[in-house]
Amino acid sequence: MKLSKPVSAFAGIVFFLLAFATWEINAQNPRARDYKIEIGVLRTGPLNGITDVPGVLVGHTTLIKDQHIRTGATAILPHSGNIFQEKVPAAIYVGNGFGKLAGSTQVEELGVLETPIVLTNTLSVPTAMNALISYTLELPGNEKVRSVNALVGETNDGFLNDIRGRHLQESHVREAIRSATKGPVKEGNVGAGTGTVCFGFKGGIGTSSRVLPRKVGGYTVGVLVQSNFGGILQINGVPVGKELGNYSQGFMYDADGSCMIVVATDAPLNSRNLKRLAKRAILGLGRTGGIASNGSGDYVIAFSTYEPNLSGKAKGRNTEIKEELKNDAMSPLFLAVIEATEEAIINSLFAAETMNGRDNHGIDALPLEKVLPLLQKE
Repeated sequence: MKLSKPVSAFAGIVFFLLAFATWEINAQNPRARDYKIEIGVLRTGPLNGITDVPGVLVGHTTLIKDQHIRTGATAILPHSGNIFQEKVPAAIYVGNGFGKLAGSTQVEELGVLETPIVLTNTLSVPTAMNALISYTLELPGNEKVRSVNALVGETNDGFLNDIRGRHLQESHVREAIRSATKGPVKEGNVGAGTGTVCFGFKGGIGTSSRVLPRKVGGYTVGVLVQSNFGGILQINGVPVGKELGNYSQGFMYDADGSCMIVVATDAPLNSRNLKRLAKRAILGLGRTGGIASNGSGDYVIAFSTYEPNLSGKAKGRNTEIKEELKNDAMSPLFLAVIEATEEAIINSLFAAETMNGRDNHGIDALPLEKVLPLLQKE
């Protein structure tokens, strides 16, 4: 169909902008569901990501430079306001504690999160903490703040990245925070997942979500992972690692590593039930074949964005009234977090690409040409 000349030029511009916007959205590598791999029984949110939980934002800074720098930072914000002034209920569960989750003890003691969560590499934790502290102190309304509990998790990307060089700067962390958005989350070789390895293949950032049926609350659970661990890979119950020969009586690849798991929900939960929710995320890791080995730091951070429960809403009072789901109402959320964690890890593998790094080290992406036929077997 031809357009009249006055309209065609304008329409062409609009078409270009729409096409560009669509390209930006679809630039993400294919995920498990793009190959008709449906994990679990609950439906996903519209984005199938942690940002399906109302208020949650995610940002990345990716450092890929020369042949030796393969690292970055990922920031997860529970809401876009002043988190220090409107703290969110939170909890932490340690699957295996070979790692550095800075700031975890205060979250455990008080049951709240007061900064964004930042994920990065092992030796950049202090840098990320400094960045989070500076970011928080500079927020309007925090002029009298004298203590900040920054929460920073890590995995070790030292196989591909010159981790001893500590190339991540505070400015990189702050950029991850500044760039955090509510939209689709980039996955694979980005942010804190830039240099990671999972099940002997290239790992990275992955995310997924689940929405409960209305009759059990209609709540959303979103999960984001930084996958950098080992075991015997399973995808949707299929023993892929065994079928590919990544398995013998011993391991043909290093089982150690780490997995950071961040769980968000809009369900009205406080720290006690958030910790119960966090525990179940480890079951999702197990369903992928992860074994939480001796040298693996497997941590879960869970928080609720349910707005009436944000600390600071009852200023000037010594008491707070908070809603909490009954224990009997938790089981659907448990299923949701298990499914979302499993799929987030699998998405991190599907989205990751082959990468070479320091000292000519290289890690191949998951070989989908071999994996997909295994998943299609009856």
